[in-house]
Amino acid sequence: MLQPLIDFVRDHYHTNDFIPLHVPVFGGNEKAYVAETIDSTFVSSVGAFVDRFEQDMAAYTGSPRAVATVNGTAALHVALRLVDVGPSDYVITQPLTFVATCNAIAYCGAMPIFVDVDRHTLGLSPKALAEWLEAHAYRDDRGLCRRREGNGVIRACLPMHTFGHPADLDGLLRVCTDWGLALVEDAAESLGSTYHGRHTGTVGDVGTLSFNGNKVITTGGGGMILADQALGKRAKHLTTTAKQPHVYEYVHDELGYNYRLPNLNAALGCAQLEQLDAYLTEKRQLAADYAACLAGSDVTFVTEPAGCRSNYWLNAVICTDHEQRDQLLKATNEQGIMTRPIWQLMNRLPMYNHAPAGELSNALWLEARVVNLPSGIRAGEEELG
Repeated sequence: MLQPLIDFVRDHYHTNDFIPLHVPVFGGNEKAYVAETIDSTFVSSVGAFVDRFEQDMAAYTGSPRAVATVNGTAALHVALRLVDVGPSDYVITQPLTFVATCNAIAYCGAMPIFVDVDRHTLGLSPKALAEWLEAHAYRDDRGLCRRREGNGVIRACLPMHTFGHPADLDGLLRVCTDWGLALVEDAAESLGSTYHGRHTGTVGDVGTLSFNGNKVITTGGGGMILADQALGKRAKHLTTTAKQPHVYEYVHDELGYNYRLPNLNAALGCAQLEQLDAYLTEKRQLAADYAACLAGSDVTFVTEPAGCRSNYWLNAVICTDHEQRDQLLKATNEQGIMTRPIWQLMNRLPMYNHAPAGELSNALWLEARVVNLPSGIRAGEEELG
């Protein structure tokens, strides 16, 4: 399996040089739009490209409102504030995620509760969520969900769409409705992914996207909040230092954040968004080619859940065990092909190892076996060298 996979990757990217996991490609109007912002002198947090990027992203995702932020973590922090997560609250999330998911919870002064994932989605499990709540929570006279131990309020549920594959949102919505929890989608990795025809990040109460340099499209650093009109208006206020409009006075009416996306970055994003459909087509073809290459081997290629359409942001395989995982990582990286293991579980990190956690057998099983494969868009032949 190892050598055929290595040969396939080298053949796909047409190079004997180092092959990274995922890098941006700039083949459209990026330089022209960035130059336009420089010529306009509007290079900071106000400008035509910020407005355009928000409008274009709302139209693309079908969200009533989209609010651009300086990065995806900032978007997630504000999204949690929009559903009233605050100090001493709890937010249920998955241990198999990037650290930003948990950091955003901590920025609110809240604490994560770790619940297991499903193997077929790699995302938060509705069954595990319901079982944990039945065993450890109750709803008080006001309808608030509370921990039995300590009586703290559990305010929200925060699934992450791992590698662009949508979590089981219908199941999570049912549990959240039963228990009075807000559903916040960490859709950082899933731009272009849909769940039963709806774009990820638009199914729950609020969702967020990331445009970091390693995502499907990039603004260098950037994020987006997807929400209804009311929450979107509040998100814009909070991310703009909570400043009230005035001709000349500085009036700030609550604690806000300087989380605005600069016009320079938004210009890059507008150009990248114009190419997104082509990127997604290529990424889905690469995923199909990986699946064909690995067919009949003893590793399992991770595919989109039923009823979903994934962007296949990072292609992934599930090895038979930890030993095979390490063999794959060693062989590919020694030959100049970047592969990486999935994240270390969040409940192992020193910042979160004291947080409540349920039984995490699926997350532990996946942590020991998952490897990401090179998944970037190919540049033009002249750029490959």
